[in-house]
Amino acid sequence: MTAELVRGQNHPLTQTRLEIRVSAGAPVVAGATLSDDEGRVHGRDWVAHPGAPALPGLEVPRQAAADHRLAVDLDAVPEAAHRVSVLLALPTGPGDPDRFGAVAAPFVAVTGLDGSEVASYTITDLDAESAVVALELYRRQGAWKVRAVGQGYAGGLGALLTDQGLPDARALAGEIGEAVARGLARTVAPPPPRTAASGASAMADATGAASHASSPGTHPPDGPPRSPQPQSPDEPQSSPAPRPAHEPQPAHPSGRTGPVNYTHPGRQASAPPVPAPAAPPAEPGQPAVPVAGDATGWSMDERLYNQVWGMFEDLARCVAAYRSAVDFADSRMEQELDKALSDPRSRIGGQGDAAREAARAKHGQLVDRAREVLDRDLAQLAAESAVVEPALPPAYAGWDNPVWHAYRSPMEIPMALRLGDLQLPESCSMGLRIPMLVRLPLERGMWIDSGRSGADALTESDELRRRALRSAVELAARLLAVYPAGEFAVHVIDPAGSAVGALAPLVRAGVLAAPPAAGVAGVSDVLARLTQRVDLVQMAVRGGAADALPPDLDTAEQLLIVNDFPHGFDDRAVTRLRYLADEGPAVGVHLLMVADREDAAEYGPVLDPLWRALLRLTPVPDDHLADPWVGHAWTYEPPHVPPGSRILEQVLEEVARARREQGI
Repeated sequence: MTAELVRGQNHPLTQTRLEIRVSAGAPVVAGATLSDDEGRVHGRDWVAHPGAPALPGLEVPRQAAADHRLAVDLDAVPEAAHRVSVLLALPTGPGDPDRFGAVAAPFVAVTGLDGSEVASYTITDLDAESAVVALELYRRQGAWKVRAVGQGYAGGLGALLTDQGLPDARALAGEIGEAVARGLARTVAPPPPRTAASGASAMADATGAASHASSPGTHPPDGPPRSPQPQSPDEPQSSPAPRPAHEPQPAHPSGRTGPVNYTHPGRQASAPPVPAPAAPPAEPGQPAVPVAGDATGWSMDERLYNQVWGMFEDLARCVAAYRSAVDFADSRMEQELDKALSDPRSRIGGQGDAAREAARAKHGQLVDRAREVLDRDLAQLAAESAVVEPALPPAYAGWDNPVWHAYRSPMEIPMALRLGDLQLPESCSMGLRIPMLVRLPLERGMWIDSGRSGADALTESDELRRRALRSAVELAARLLAVYPAGEFAVHVIDPAGSAVGALAPLVRAGVLAAPPAAGVAGVSDVLARLTQRVDLVQMAVRGGAADALPPDLDTAEQLLIVNDFPHGFDDRAVTRLRYLADEGPAVGVHLLMVADREDAAEYGPVLDPLWRALLRLTPVPDDHLADPWVGHAWTYEPPHVPPGSRILEQVLEEVARARREQGI
């Protein structure tokens, strides 16, 4: 039976391998400290946080989220440590709440590995505090207990760590904040909840996640949905824990024990303003036949956009359920083996062998059953993808989609843009990929990383740079194609002229705002003009005098492609580039960097805010994006033009023709 604790109350722990689950009304940073019998933390190596998530017997999450799981093995905690304190802190990013009094009271539960709750605690009466010691596990006379603490600190994480005796507490708190920001910068943000009022979810590009995964804006990290807890076949099904009101609802109320329901409430929150296509009736006992555009929305583009994000949610949840089921099977087998071997009489002879074989057989049955459910869900998602992909408009479609062969310059800006594809290892066998869509206009710049990555360490550096430049050109062409003629302009900075070959399609089509800028003077000139544009538009908007802009000011959205950074950049140019990355997107100036971060290592941490402000993409498949729900590492695949295809040139020719008709 669960013990519901109040502040100061303790409860004995009969298990040593535990999980600590956190549910909060907003994304929080979760960490833990080890301390001696006087409550003092001896050093940094006694603090587990997103930048250093593992200590002996302790592991904490790597990023901020509204739901967390911390793993604890009390038998592995060092003898010198007598307390394990669980810490919660609010992130310090822009737009984040700055006090716990402004969000729902955090809830903390200590559970066994099977999900059964041992003790729980709702941290109430918080107001100006931005960090809190939620609870502590402490050792008394060889036994462990849990105590509800709820001690808050208005001075944040630095004040909390200082109170625990850590000498350089403020510095470590700053590093933790940096680690959280880096995690968010590579996160794929989930789509916001779809409500009846809006008729559709608003999709945001990855934010400071990541990208991630977290990934696939704005970052509305409303918190990960709780992963369905696997149940033992011979155990009764437990009722799911109550979900916060802000949290996206699961695709299937039963936690993915059945097939994907293509008419679940998340897809059909209300009667859509424009009727969605009706699905053909399914055969008895068979899943519903997927239909393109079965989500809510005012237009087919909006319905397809929502449907794609519904598929992303479904894939994230069914894989999370599978992984959770496998973890449960592993922990159960380990428990059964430990139990079988704890009796010396069973270690020899046939009794012990039989117990081990039975445990392994049960493990295999649980894993096979979980895989069967996963394969069924993946097959249905693959069937839906096969229907949805051909129906996508150009802005959402891959370069191999036939819709591009009938491309004509649009009359209005689409809702979103496809930046590539996302997939998980479990979905590779079926070739299931989910389009990565970001809302337009772009809310942050992008960085195509031309450096080596762990996923493709064998590719030569020169080849990676060529692929990165090709990705930048294809992305710029896609942006030019989805905007109406004259409403999007592309500038290029190529100080050394090394991108001449890659830029040839844009140059030949005549769709660049000006020839690529070369040399230090060219870099300075382009940055000065775009910085001036940002300043003028900002002043006009803030002063309520948008009609007072100079008549020769180009009001179109602007994209600046920067190659070979930091070559050709002096300190003043670097400052302007950072300014454009921070302030440009709000007034229609966007940055697309093609760079290897190692090339700019001489600047040290000065450029860290620049890299964090940009959505990192890769020219080769890489698992660098994470979603903030369950922390999946999503593999990102760039949207390359098929080899031998001339579709890029054809699209750019149509863009140029439309621009000429507009007199541009």
